[in-house]
Amino acid sequence: MGVALIAIIVVVVLVLVVLYNSLAGLRVRADSAWSDIDVQLKRRHDLIPNLVETVKGYAAHEKGTFENIARYRSAAMSATTVDEKAQAEGQLTQALRGLLAVAENYPQLRASEQFTSLQSSLSQTE
Repeated sequence: MGVALIAIIVVVVLVLVVLYNSLAGLRVRADSAWSDIDVQLKRRHDLIPNLVETVKGYAAHEKGTFENIARYRSAAMSATTVDEKAQAEGQLTQALRGLLAVAENYPQLRASEQFTSLQSSLSQTE
């Protein structure tokens, strides 16, 4: 009976070790995935000022749109929790959609190589 009890304890300990190692590996993968997401978000945040400046050259009177993007970009960059980041990125995405909708009203802007390049880079990042 003593040997059976020791065998059961050893099996339980081995199962716990395997589970712990599996969870640790999953945590590392999750941290790595979040790191990859943060890199893409930083790239997105870096592209936005260039896109805004390009559109400003064609649509200077769209001041409210530019201010919203600046405010939401700042909020997204300073967000610390996952929930804050998700909310700020959602607001930023909506503001960018507004900016791209404004761009539809300016055929010269849509024909601009710089604008199309920035828009393409932004789409690839997302």
